[in-house]
Amino acid sequence: MNLMPFNVLRHLTILTLVLVSAITNNARAEKADQDKPVILESEKVSVNDVQQVYDLEGGLLLTKGSILITGEKGNIKVDPEGYEYIDVQGKPESTASFRQRREGPANEFMQGTGQTVSYNAKTELLILTGDASLKRLHNMQMLDQLRGWKIDYNDVTQRYQVYPPTNAKVEDLPLARALLSPRRKATLEK
Repeated sequence: MNLMPFNVLRHLTILTLVLVSAITNNARAEKADQDKPVILESEKVSVNDVQQVYDLEGGLLLTKGSILITGEKGNIKVDPEGYEYIDVQGKPESTASFRQRREGPANEFMQGTGQTVSYNAKTELLILTGDASLKRLHNMQMLDQLRGWKIDYNDVTQRYQVYPPTNAKVEDLPLARALLSPRRKATLEK
């Protein structure tokens, strides 16, 4: 039995994850966002105030400070500490999106899309699933870009992980891709 295709897939996935984890820097999500109110807009809103659950449908727009999330359908839960857990889906023909200004360099943003966008405000974990893309922008110029079936971005640890589909085949490679801009001395200084 030849295990070469499995080993090739495993090595390429590991290499991609190593490259992706190398694009960390010192900027983090804007801390002022934590204390901002959540503004919800959609065609239909259902509120369960006792359980702190909000269901939205049609043209969803969620704003919290510099965080902007769009999609077709969404669910927001608020825990007793006041942290939001956000799940948003796009339409079959359009994706859901996430955008947030980063602390540190002026005009730097994280911007992502996927069929689903999940954001945990307590752990600051963003998960994009289904034809996912995540970009780091400075003055609206792309610095880094990740593409894959699923992308996890942990803003606390500044780590990205890109995953291929669970049923990936070697002949489908590359299933995850990273475009990394060179780091300049000015962007590395605080």
